[in-house]
Amino acid sequence: MGSGFFALLDDIGTLMDDVATMGKVAGKNTAGILGDDLAVNAEKASGFLASRELPVLWAITKGSLLNKAIILPFAFLLSAYFPAAITAILILGGLYLAYEGAEKVYEYIVPHGHEEGSTKSIELSEAEFLVQEKKKVKSAIITDFILSVEIVIIALGSVADEPIQIQIPVVSLIALIATIGVYGIVALIVRMDDFGYQLIRLNPQDDSISDKLGIFLIRALPWVIKGLGFAGTVALFLVSGGLFVHNLGFFHHLEEMIAFPPVLFELVAGFVVGVVVLVFVLGAKWVLRKFK
Repeated sequence: MGSGFFALLDDIGTLMDDVATMGKVAGKNTAGILGDDLAVNAEKASGFLASRELPVLWAITKGSLLNKAIILPFAFLLSAYFPAAITAILILGGLYLAYEGAEKVYEYIVPHGHEEGSTKSIELSEAEFLVQEKKKVKSAIITDFILSVEIVIIALGSVADEPIQIQIPVVSLIALIATIGVYGIVALIVRMDDFGYQLIRLNPQDDSISDKLGIFLIRALPWVIKGLGFAGTVALFLVSGGLFVHNLGFFHHLEEMIAFPPVLFELVAGFVVGVVVLVFVLGAKWVLRKFK
């Protein structure tokens, strides 16, 4: 009886060692997409009223956790019984991310009503602000869902040859770290200005080190947000382009023919596909307006 108990403990210890080892491998393979995930979600989580930043971020975080809870069981089942469906899901997600990136570029190059809207934003009622907030939160959760699929699939691919008792804890751990780590860092970024104000109020002495650091954080926040907006758009193209290159033979062969660095090729591929999808969507909207 005692020997059986110690044998069980030994098996558990071996299993934990295997999980830790494969977790490092999966974490290394998903590091790139986690960086893109941070840039995209930081940009998505910015632009809200200061008093609503943390509640909004918490709402997106809960949506992200729900996304993982939905994705993980389906990922394990599809990987075991219908692996071809995973590729199809990744391609559809890539099309959406490429379209979202192209739409951001289009809105920047061809402004359509944003300037006028920005002058009237002060006149919006609280209810209208909440409606806009819900739309942005919904968009952020949808984008998080697609990025979460990519993270889970990459992590799952890292342990594809391992038994299911290794796959489940490793991939689940990576998914949890992706949510807590990414949105924890995002929370720190969006609260930079508040932290700066607290440093300024730390002591009554003028022009102290805490004052200088606080002023620096306050002034740096708009530039950080703008930088994250740019990085998030680039990340959308990189992630989508990577999905096309790694899952579609046409793009893979084209990459071999063209002497572009892999990162540059994925960026261009994501941008080109995004433009094509954007033109299709804009054309469909124009046709619908004509029929109406």
